Amino acid sequence: MGKRDNRVAYMNPIAMARARGPAQNSGPTIQDYLNRPRPTWEEVKEQLEKKKKGSRALAEFEEKMNENWRKELDKHREKLVGGNESSSKKKEKKKKEKKKSNRLSSSSSSSSSSDSSSSSSDSEDEDKKQGKKRRKKKYRSSRKSSASSTSESESDSKDSTKKKRSKEDYEKEKEGKNHHRKRKKADRGDGPLSSESLSESDQTEEVQAKKKKNNEEKEKTDKTKKRKKHKKHGKKKKKKIAGSNSDSE
Repeated sequence: MGKRDNRVAYMNPIAMARARGPAQNSGPTIQDYLNRPRPTWEEVKEQLEKKKKGSRALAEFEEKMNENWRKELDKHREKLVGGNESSSKKKEKKKKEKKKSNRLSSSSSSSSSSDSSSSSSDSEDEDKKQGKKRRKKKYRSSRKSSASSTSESESDSKDSTKKKRSKEDYEKEKEGKNHHRKRKKADRGDGPLSSESLSESDQTEEVQAKKKKNNEEKEKTDKTKKRKKHKKHGKKKKKKIAGSNSDSE
């Protein structure tokens, strides 16, 4: 089955229009528009005058309407002004009455306020006096408590110092008594006590002598070490100098 041939022949539109021939006239042409009937100059003037007359009539009608409207506005305004004046007069009367009533009430209130202010001032003065008294009492009680606490602390410190002093004095007296007894026994020539005292003194001397010997030995060893180090350093310097001289030769 082969493909269907869907090709269409090309038609030139210009050739088609020429083949059709000239188009038929449908409606007025330009010549008809130019040859139309026109009014003369006199007819135009008459039409303009008619228009002006119509506008004058409208203007007269509008003026009459405006005059009537203004008259109505004036009447309405007079009514409103009269009503406002009457209302303003009424308001003024009410204000005057209110002022009178306020004056009377203010005079009565001022008398009552003066009484209340005097009573309030008296009550305030009494409150201030009571507050001052309370403060003074609190201050006195605080001073008393602070003074009692300071006196107690001073008494405690004095007692503690007295106890310390008494203890120290007691210990000193004990030591003095013991020392005095030992001296008495040594003077009497009691055997064991004298030997004990001598042995204690000998031991202290021996300890001191040993310390001196140890210090001397340490000093000697330090000196010998320093000398050896100095000798080694000198030998190294001599070797270096000799090597430098040989290189230069």
